Amino acid sequence: MGIVAGLDSSSVHTRIVVCDTETGQVVRQGMAEHPVSGNTPGAWLLSLGEATDGGMLDGVTAIGVTAQPLGLVPLDADGQPVGTALADGDDGARTAALGLVEALGGRAAWAEAVGSVPHVNQPVTRLRRLAREDPEAAKRTTTVLQAQDWLVWELLGRPRRWTTDRGCASETGYWSAVSGTWRYELAELALGHPVNLPDVIGPAESAGRTPEGLLISAGTGETMAAALGLGVGPGDAVISLGASGSVCAVHDEALTDPTGTITSFADATGRHLPVVRTLNATRVLRGAAEMLGQDLPALSELALRSTPGAHGLVLLPYLAGERTPDLPHTAGTLAGLRRESMKPEHLARAAFEGMLCGLADAADVLRNRGVRIDRVFLLGPAAELPAVKALAPALFGARVVIPEPADYTAIGAARQAAWAQGVADGTLTPAEPPAWPGAPGATLDPGEERAVGSAVRQQFAAVREEHHPGAFAPLDA
Repeated sequence: MGIVAGLDSSSVHTRIVVCDTETGQVVRQGMAEHPVSGNTPGAWLLSLGEATDGGMLDGVTAIGVTAQPLGLVPLDADGQPVGTALADGDDGARTAALGLVEALGGRAAWAEAVGSVPHVNQPVTRLRRLAREDPEAAKRTTTVLQAQDWLVWELLGRPRRWTTDRGCASETGYWSAVSGTWRYELAELALGHPVNLPDVIGPAESAGRTPEGLLISAGTGETMAAALGLGVGPGDAVISLGASGSVCAVHDEALTDPTGTITSFADATGRHLPVVRTLNATRVLRGAAEMLGQDLPALSELALRSTPGAHGLVLLPYLAGERTPDLPHTAGTLAGLRRESMKPEHLARAAFEGMLCGLADAADVLRNRGVRIDRVFLLGPAAELPAVKALAPALFGARVVIPEPADYTAIGAARQAAWAQGVADGTLTPAEPPAWPGAPGATLDPGEERAVGSAVRQQFAAVREEHHPGAFAPLDA
């Protein structure tokens, strides 16, 4: 039995899974927190070493690496990391992002150039901040890598060549998903001078071998690795329920969007992963739960006592403003209040319907650009709530899979390693990754409830249009 490993270095820990090359079955796994020195390249290496201690890699023939998507590693001429720690999402980040947008001529110009508009924590914005807040470090920077690129380079013994993959490159803000090439001038615009960027290798290519002979695959970003680990393909979308939300789907073409609503990522297989984000997901449920003096399970139970449409009560869930639709300065709206609708169960139902309708709106942004969504993988702890399971299939108009808990990012990295190993051995082709089973979990079908879900969405859309005219085109646009 051949085995391969997948490493996932997040902002707080390193996880490792070892999988059977043929079946994808996890045969062992480990985890180590980053040391107290924090989220730095040195800390990543220390926790990686701890996670692989105790014979974890015994028998492993290939390793795939994924890492936090926004981990930027500027290097000096000697290959040493430079720069100071930059806080996420603060005023300096927002100023840098706005400055970059203006420097290239606006959001549409960025979307046309690279398929995305700079946001506060993106690598291109971090380079801009480095130039402004630590100019001496910026001047010493000769090469720019992302976290997984740097880890791959370290595992290979610091060769003279740096590599990355399409998925990782598409997160930077200076690689074009449309042309498949670096936009060196945009990295220079951000940092103030030209820099070296890694070679972008194919999905099934090997980055090289370690001094001990282990094959290292191309590596990829966490979003792309999770998609590979879940086993998504054309017709599939992944919807994440964090405090905010995101919808990404597999598509054969890169999508450019002059409004910046769609971010055009590449995936880890040669296809694309366009993403639409919302600012409001489970924060809506938590707010409603606090208002009613309940926890989330109790809120779910309340919601299921109500009926579809929440007795006419509609919650526009824009509690933190909203990104999709673009309403940064708005607030949430509770509409349809009548004496008979003023009951806890109807408010609870409106919260669940509002959150899910907001995410369905985001999915429709992709559908209206020709992206097929027949099946949705729903991720996050809130996906396990009975009310989410009951309402999501009809409101999304698709089958919904609630995957069993697993380290899907690390599994995706291992699957990439198995692919590269198979291509190197001549047992696989570069056309498709190994046929590992998709993520196990409950599959929920909208069935006869699809028409009910459509009616609820039309009610939601009518209230949204009344309060925010023109925020979206009609659902059938």
